[in-house]
Amino acid sequence: MSRLRTAILISGRGSNMDALIAAAKDRNFPADIALVLSNRPDAPGLAKAKAAGVATAAVDHKIYAGREEFERSLQLVLETYRIEFICLAGFMRMFTPGFVGLWRGRMLNIHPALLPSYRGLDTHQRALADGVKIHGATVHFVAPEMDEGPIVAQAAVPVLDDDTPQTLAARVLAQEHVIYPMALQLVASDAVRIDGNRVLGAPASDDATLVVPDLTAAPRRIA
Repeated sequence: MSRLRTAILISGRGSNMDALIAAAKDRNFPADIALVLSNRPDAPGLAKAKAAGVATAAVDHKIYAGREEFERSLQLVLETYRIEFICLAGFMRMFTPGFVGLWRGRMLNIHPALLPSYRGLDTHQRALADGVKIHGATVHFVAPEMDEGPIVAQAAVPVLDDDTPQTLAARVLAQEHVIYPMALQLVASDAVRIDGNRVLGAPASDDATLVVPDLTAAPRRIA
């Protein structure tokens, strides 16, 4: 079986990177993690990837005059490793429309919110401030605009009364580790297709419903 040569781009510790590498260790997984690439040479995730037997590289964005120059060097590294697909996992740089167009339909990102809600940063704090009852994570194809693009997979978690941004983030992150490998598997195996701004073909149950609060549970009196 030919496996899709995939690069994971990180800027930090690479928590979702770990989940993708672990999934790809199964030889039946349709993607091979061929490279972990960071814009920060000191990113902790690089050492973890190297320890897992994955090739690593760094392209320091700080030494370039602009985004286009940085992206040209990034592209050269990707071509050197014969990369066919990209997964962004905490990669904290915005790409130019030209680079996004070059990888159109071949680049995924994971965002800690249920898009299209809460684009950008501080998603958990903003969700708590708004009083939402459901929060979550989204895997989507990358578009030129921030946190936009066809959605491949989402996971929802309840927001609890005593949540802080940290506890909510931890609950969401656990689901990120589930849906990112699943989304890559669907895309790499050609199980889904893009139709406009929708991703079609992902399996789902038509009677699956998540309700928060759960009204079937015994009600509790609020002191």
